[in-house]
Amino acid sequence: MDTFPTAHPTPTTAPATPHRRRVATAAALASAVEWYDYFVFGIAAALVLGDLYFPAGSSTAGVLAAFATFAVGFLARPIGGIVAGHLGDKRGRKPMLVLALTLMGVATTAIGLLPTYDTIGVAAPVLLVALRVVQGIAVGAQWGGAMLLATEYAPEGKRGVYGSVVQLGVPIGVVTANTAFLLAGAFTTDSAFAAWGWRVPFVVGLFVLALARYIHTRVEETPEFRAAERELAEKEKAEQSSPLRAIVRGHLGTVLLAGGSFAVNTAAFYILITGVLDYTTRELGMARGPVLAVSLGVSLTQLALIPASAALSDRVGRIRVYALGAVGIALWAVPLFLLIDTGSLLWLAVGTFVASCFLSIMYGPQAALFAELFTPEMRYTGASLGYQIAAVAGGGLAPFVMVLLLEATGTSLAVSAYIVALSVIALISIRILANRAPSR
Repeated sequence: MDTFPTAHPTPTTAPATPHRRRVATAAALASAVEWYDYFVFGIAAALVLGDLYFPAGSSTAGVLAAFATFAVGFLARPIGGIVAGHLGDKRGRKPMLVLALTLMGVATTAIGLLPTYDTIGVAAPVLLVALRVVQGIAVGAQWGGAMLLATEYAPEGKRGVYGSVVQLGVPIGVVTANTAFLLAGAFTTDSAFAAWGWRVPFVVGLFVLALARYIHTRVEETPEFRAAERELAEKEKAEQSSPLRAIVRGHLGTVLLAGGSFAVNTAAFYILITGVLDYTTRELGMARGPVLAVSLGVSLTQLALIPASAALSDRVGRIRVYALGAVGIALWAVPLFLLIDTGSLLWLAVGTFVASCFLSIMYGPQAALFAELFTPEMRYTGASLGYQIAAVAGGGLAPFVMVLLLEATGTSLAVSAYIVALSVIALISIRILANRAPSR
């Protein structure tokens, strides 16, 4: 039977404020560099990977192949979430976060050094897919560890705000990834960019290994995990229980509802940063640089909106703020693409800015909401699974589905309908979650 947890182990000693801030900063940086490494692939998929690794007679076919590879990373994310969640609930949040950062740094750098199809033939796309799978596993493992480091160190009544510092990793990752590609394009010719310039943002990902080392040596395990560790060990001796088994037997419905509630957010987000980049440059003939600049500017606004919505959720409740964002996404889906279809950079900026506001309103409280759905001994597993199910159902397939819908229907309103459908699923899921946990 699926139930909501009603109690959480409480640490006996509150951590000092300076240590809380150091942990929150480390978690935010971990999230930012991990998402940077993940997003550079999406931008490269929209700009160059189709031609370099999937040569075909049609540009659309190449883009579809590149976006399919992009989606493979999302399919791998639940694997990272399950493995890291299970071990993170049994052995600690910090070791899994360090492992995730290490995997991501190595895989991203390897992509930047990978020869193209013209050099090594079919081995090139095969290796690209394999490295994208490693990226997916890494990001699937990372989110839960970073989120729990922040939220489980949070002072009373500030879990939303502390969780939002990890959510800020997404817009920071988008800003830095877009900036890296803008700089690479600005300092190279088109031919040089296609030959080697696009690789530079990937090789920069190697610096994530230094952050992994810092977290390993300077950050302590969370108080809530330490408080739950002894109780969990006693249960394991008596029952041979595991966090994953506990989730599947008693909380699978909550995991699926969490995933259903968030799929629209992650789908709309990847449509904005990846699908729209391809659509505006390939179909509408807009210049790559200005479109990247708009994406960068819009992402900067999220740096203020995400913590603001999280702070609001600490005062009025997670569900209310979360649902407001989902309603906004549904209502803006049609105006968004009507504005984009004008081919005007100004209206592109307006459309994507308003959409990103609703995404931020929803994304701010999401970390704390998902953390509060599960008790500490199963929290890494449950929260990670809910998040990664949403990533597969929404984000991973969204750019691919967008290209297919545009090719099949010839109108961007089909993409709007796709977003609206996911919004309906989200609102139904949120309503059920609210009925089960009205205080949230």
